[in-house]
Amino acid sequence: MNIRTLIGFMIITFGMAWTCIAVLIVFPEFVVSYIGEIHAANPLFMLAVYSPAIAAIIVVGKHGGIPGLKAFFSRILLWKAHWGWYVFLILGIPCLFYMGAALKGNLIEEFVPDLTVGEAVSAIAFMLILGPMEEFGWRGVALPLLQKRLYPFWAGILLGGIWGIWHLPAFFLSGVPQNGWTFLPFLAGAMSIGVIVTPLFNSSRGSILLPFLFHWQLNNPLFPDAAPHDTLFFVQAALLVTVVYWKQMFNFGSVVTEPIPKAIAQTPENCV
Repeated sequence: MNIRTLIGFMIITFGMAWTCIAVLIVFPEFVVSYIGEIHAANPLFMLAVYSPAIAAIIVVGKHGGIPGLKAFFSRILLWKAHWGWYVFLILGIPCLFYMGAALKGNLIEEFVPDLTVGEAVSAIAFMLILGPMEEFGWRGVALPLLQKRLYPFWAGILLGGIWGIWHLPAFFLSGVPQNGWTFLPFLAGAMSIGVIVTPLFNSSRGSILLPFLFHWQLNNPLFPDAAPHDTLFFVQAALLVTVVYWKQMFNFGSVVTEPIPKAIAQTPENCV
């Protein structure tokens, strides 16, 4: 796979997602009448969200066939990384949101979500099968191909920017979370997240599972709405991660550059 593959991936991802969102924006009455209310669970919106994963399956299937797809999906089983990453996933990400909510001034009223146990479980389960699915495309295909040409730091920033711009039409769509947010802070946050996830991805030898869990935590419905103030803390976290992983972030020596692994290492190289 090469840069041409990446361009094809992006065309499918943006074309499918932006077409679906355009239909939702331009023909809302039709959508409500024949498909359902416009919200995150609308089938057209979900199809837009799944577009990176669909594009990944298409390009990997084209280049590797069934064996390639099997090898690609085997990356969901890669879980080994430095224990510090698990601390960050479980405790660090929530802290960033709660600090953002404190800065925003809604920490007390939103500290505990106004949901029953059943509603909370349902919301968490739904978020598990929505946004995180994007990672089959973003970190599954796009990041490895970008790292063929760019140092991980720049690949992470660029992919974060692309990811942020990919969300742009949703900011004009009522009924979804992005409609209430401001785009530029969101874009800065997306670029910061792109930087943070990159050393996690490379240290785990190209795991799709760990970025998947990272993305799920970003969408966790139990956390308070801290936008746009949470961006400030994600930017700081990105700077800290860059300093800690400086050698890896500006070096081609330990990066994953192939969406279809030739072999899955039994003992991944963990970086402190």
